[in-house]
Amino acid sequence: MGSLAARPWRYWAELNAQWPDGEKMGRVAQGMVNVRAKPYQNAAVTKVIYDDEVVPWLREVVSEAPDGYGPARWVETPDGYIYAPRLQPVWNKVNQPVAKLPAGAAVPGMWAEVSVPYVDIDLRRAASSAWIRERQAGGQPIRLYYSMVVWVDEIERKSDGAVYYRVNERYGNPGDLFWVPAEAMRPLSEEEISPIQPDVTDKKVVVNLTTQSLSCYEGKHEVYFCRISSGAKFDAEGNAVDAWSTPVGPHPIYRKLVSLHMSGPKTGDWPAVGWTTIFATGGVAVHSTYWHNYFGIPRSHGCVNCLPDDAKWVWRWTFPHVGREPGDIDVSGTWPPVGTIVEVVE
Repeated sequence: MGSLAARPWRYWAELNAQWPDGEKMGRVAQGMVNVRAKPYQNAAVTKVIYDDEVVPWLREVVSEAPDGYGPARWVETPDGYIYAPRLQPVWNKVNQPVAKLPAGAAVPGMWAEVSVPYVDIDLRRAASSAWIRERQAGGQPIRLYYSMVVWVDEIERKSDGAVYYRVNERYGNPGDLFWVPAEAMRPLSEEEISPIQPDVTDKKVVVNLTTQSLSCYEGKHEVYFCRISSGAKFDAEGNAVDAWSTPVGPHPIYRKLVSLHMSGPKTGDWPAVGWTTIFATGGVAVHSTYWHNYFGIPRSHGCVNCLPDDAKWVWRWTFPHVGREPGDIDVSGTWPPVGTIVEVVE
């Protein structure tokens, strides 16, 4: 790990050369996984791979859910089939570094999204975040993953021409600063953060806990649909857990952030969670998820987990609208509520 910290740019450049541009891939998001000859839980194992290995995503097929529970989706790779929920869908999109940060912001900087499967960070001082300390204690690499959204507030050019961005999480940051190769980060434009259908006021989000789905309505017309993972009903040992349930009922959205460092005694510590739309007490939110692909079954600690593109669409479409600067709005003090209603039903 010490040697990686001393040469993060070279390490990332060598690794990135192995990833094809513009092709869908899968990153192992959760521990060890078995690659199987057929898309069945008892099929012969052709290979074993581990955290963060990136594999070609040839196609997704429907087969069986292991032990009869969970999505019945599998990903075909050149070496066999992997249970899809264990893989984060990723792409490799390398960027041209910007020469300087945008002008005019109250806090100098820009929002940027990780656009490669993962990138190692250059940590230059002791960590404050629990997630970093935990990975250090376990001897694991410290990385940012595809679709994470961060605040960049400095640019550094090395003598060899390599460009780094300094990441300083703007909301929820416990105090960490670190550097990442600029080519791994895609600056977010004003256009892609702009509202969708801002002139339509009759909007509602319906989260169905039974079907594990989210629908957006303009009047009586459904204009968007996606799969989600709501609050888990059981813990890892199979015990019922009411504390993780997503609260039923109508809830007005009261805060939205481009990105938030989430942490808490129930949720753990999750950096750079993009497109966070908070609608219920305790910080329950619709948000982007990069740590699993289990959409279709309850999985979270109360929030509504979505694929990044789905969370981003909901964030842009709902009220209140948020600008790139400052990337945060809180309307909890307004009455009557001005945020779009999120109706959670069973």
